[in-house]
Amino acid sequence: MEINSNTHLKKLGDKIALLREKKKMSQYKLAKEIFTDQSNLARIEDGKVNPTVKTLIKISLVLKCKVKDFFDF
Repeated sequence: MEINSNTHLKKLGDKIALLREKKKMSQYKLAKEIFTDQSNLARIEDGKVNPTVKTLIKISLVLKCKVKDFFDF
């Protein structure tokens, strides 16, 4: 089985965006809460950046979910 990391990064980003939108939170607000630029968060949600575990933990704390929820795809 071939693993396409780009596909997984896109799915991860989509899941983060979905959870953020469920909380009715803008990219700008989430980025501010995790101390990053909105453009960086946009790249994560677009699957163009591989976020660090530290960043995923920050996002999960703000969105009040578990890091494992990002990988439920």
